[in-house]
Amino acid sequence: LERQAGHHITSAAIVAAAGTDQPTLASRPCGADRVEGGASRPFHEGAAGQSAGSGAPVDFGQFIGTIQHSGKRIHAIIIRMDSQAESPAGDRYTPLVKQMRAWARELGFDALGIADIELGQQEAHLERWLEAGRHGGMEWMQRHGNRRSRPAKLLPGTRRVISVRKGYLSTTQSEALATLADPDRAYIARYALGRDYHKLIRKRLQKLADRISAAAGEHGYRVFSDSAPVLEKPLAAKAGLGWIGKHTLALDRHDGSWFFLGEIYTDLPLPIDAPADAHCGSCTRCIEVCPTGAITGPYQLDARRCIAYLTIENKGPIPEPLRPLMGNRVFGCDDCQLVCPWNRHAKLSREAAFMPRENLRSAALVELFLWSEERFLKETEGNPLRRVGHKGFLRNLAVALGNAPRSAQARAALESRLDDDSGMLREHVSWALARQRGEKTDSAPKPCQGASD
Repeated sequence: LERQAGHHITSAAIVAAAGTDQPTLASRPCGADRVEGGASRPFHEGAAGQSAGSGAPVDFGQFIGTIQHSGKRIHAIIIRMDSQAESPAGDRYTPLVKQMRAWARELGFDALGIADIELGQQEAHLERWLEAGRHGGMEWMQRHGNRRSRPAKLLPGTRRVISVRKGYLSTTQSEALATLADPDRAYIARYALGRDYHKLIRKRLQKLADRISAAAGEHGYRVFSDSAPVLEKPLAAKAGLGWIGKHTLALDRHDGSWFFLGEIYTDLPLPIDAPADAHCGSCTRCIEVCPTGAITGPYQLDARRCIAYLTIENKGPIPEPLRPLMGNRVFGCDDCQLVCPWNRHAKLSREAAFMPRENLRSAALVELFLWSEERFLKETEGNPLRRVGHKGFLRNLAVALGNAPRSAQARAALESRLDDDSGMLREHVSWALARQRGEKTDSAPKPCQGASD
């Protein structure tokens, strides 16, 4: 087993004993000469029913294989005996953590928490999700391997993750619902109405890291804001900033889910926070409201059907069967957040950078579709919409116009782009025009080809 930075580790083998269920054990050197699937080196064996020699709690890990011991093949569980608390260091850093929370608030963050780097369960969930192909065309998620779920592989020496959150909601939810209900207007995800958050969060995290360095001395660290392979929602949950809701978003009882996350990976052995308890209960509103059925079950998301993926990450054509289900959502989707009961408590952000741009707040679909590329670049400078580019934005708008009430203005706008140099855009415009003209299209709502529940 690998030694992870910041942990006192003793590799151990717990021999399975039929009919026993003992919560404690003692470890003593074991002359194991081979572990299938593991490293060849000495291990320890446990004696059930006794306390661990160090008095440290025993963390039961995953089953690795068998141990060849004294010529006998013994089924065993390889575990890590890990004193994660590291109380001397934790006590030493407690005053610093108190300062860190105050600094975070001064820098505009709503909360700060600290997590360890154990993500074994989350890694298994991610691997199953990738194996099922639910990441769609986001091939980089596979390319990064397990660096996403093993922070110390992304930044060697990492012991802790400092996680922060910052609310971004800049319009009332009633305004959002009103825009969503008007099929002639463009619905843009609330997070994308103002300035792009990546640089803002990173710069403030860097200021926080600088203050930590000034107080604790130089330390190995790196700041992230959705800018590297990081499992930010599970880490935030471990740090006590919220729980993962059934829609797979992070949720807080007081601030809902309208917030951004950021992280500092550090080699400081800071005391960790308790994870947040889940409070979704029996509620399934997010699952029921999803326009395209992307939330296939509690805590299960198929990105291939998610409007956020289809309108942002997806660089190709939007599958026809899903187009009528998208309504007027032209960049992202907030439906699962708008119906969540916990978001009734969400506060409006005071961050000037996140204030909505009036040209995007509830603009007419036809008006946006007629923007030239030069106008698009000017109006979206420093805004998340730049990610999809002008052609991608027009593709999304064409689908929304195909779903809008029939009008001469919509048909004229679509006809103006029938000769566009992008074949993908021409196809979407033709589909939308057929809908506007009342012609039959092969897009009755049905499961997307390749998607599975």
